[in-house]
Amino acid sequence: MPALCRDCLTRFDAGGRCPSCASPRVTAHPELWDLSIAHMDCDAFYASVEKRDNPELRDKPVIIGGGRRGVVSTACYIARIKGVRSAMPMFQALKLCPEAVVVKGRMDVYVEVSRQVRALMDELTPAVEPLSLDEAFMDLTGTARLHGAPPAVMLARLVKRMKDEIGITGSIGLSHNKFLAKVASDLDKPRGFSLIGRAETAAFLHDRPIRLIWGIGAVSQQSLEKAGIRTFADLLRWDRRDLAARFGGMGERLWHLARGEDHRPVSAHTPVKGISNETTFHEDTADPEILDGHIWRLAEKVSARAKAKRIEGRVVTLKLKRANHSLLSRRITLHDPTQTADRLYRTARYLFETARDQGPFRLLGVGLSDLAPEGGPASADLLDPGAAKRESAERAADAIRARFGDTAILKGRSLR
Repeated sequence: MPALCRDCLTRFDAGGRCPSCASPRVTAHPELWDLSIAHMDCDAFYASVEKRDNPELRDKPVIIGGGRRGVVSTACYIARIKGVRSAMPMFQALKLCPEAVVVKGRMDVYVEVSRQVRALMDELTPAVEPLSLDEAFMDLTGTARLHGAPPAVMLARLVKRMKDEIGITGSIGLSHNKFLAKVASDLDKPRGFSLIGRAETAAFLHDRPIRLIWGIGAVSQQSLEKAGIRTFADLLRWDRRDLAARFGGMGERLWHLARGEDHRPVSAHTPVKGISNETTFHEDTADPEILDGHIWRLAEKVSARAKAKRIEGRVVTLKLKRANHSLLSRRITLHDPTQTADRLYRTARYLFETARDQGPFRLLGVGLSDLAPEGGPASADLLDPGAAKRESAERAADAIRARFGDTAILKGRSLR
């Protein structure tokens, strides 16, 4: 069986440790040299960057987020072992892991690190499809002749370079389509390298829960469970037409995924229709101070993704879910496009004021759409003459934080 050492990249026949460097980090699989669709996911991305920049944090549980009234953006794996999860209220996270070090996120730094990782991926293939700052699909079909090595070797080299040159780690999922590649990348984090081959697809999926499907949220999962669908085996028992009739477009997709089929191409040129970020609260809240802090953090995340992709948008959307699960959506079209956190926050905050009396809320989201490449013509905002100055200040702050760290400049609302 073909095998690959992920430390020294030696190729050999499977048999335990690497014969060249004795490393136990060996990946062996019958289809190791044949698979070419990959998903790379950075490991606890924000926390990894903070540990890289502050070695004193290396062996400590680290939580990225705001003050005690804020929420967890992400947490390192040490903190996750204690039960800390993204979107968890900070006070609850600190009860689970009181020894954790809480670090205020630095979105501008994360954007720059994301660009460095993307540059390494671009060296492997032009078919890179980013999903967020810290993950992307890659199609390495036909690149073996160019690189003189099969895709698996180049992917192992990629995460090795990420560790050696950028100082962060990532996990690789390798398969024959996007759906399975993304599933594989979650199988052995952190620093994982997992494969799902064609021959094993049906057996691999058979008894797995349907929540494995990317995009199946709590509401969709409840609908499927009401229909008696909890595993892929349950899906296989449904007729294609019946699934489509019951679940619409999602039913058609589920029929294919149940069989491990995903015909979507990996495309670097797929237009981004919108950028959004949302958080679900563990307890419903109508507290305007807590909600204001969430709006700012979501605006920061959307802004960071827009800056990383070098795009801007004209439509800002606020999404709210009430305690009874009913959804409220508010949107507004700006006179000129934006990508700044300041303007996204102010616009979303204005939209929130039109709905704040309909709380308490269990979910909050901020989105940006009607996107175009950054740098287009802009007009002065006559209703907000200070907007241009605040944008200049934000971009200056981005540059300062990238150079001197997150404590160089802080906004008070970030700590809510």
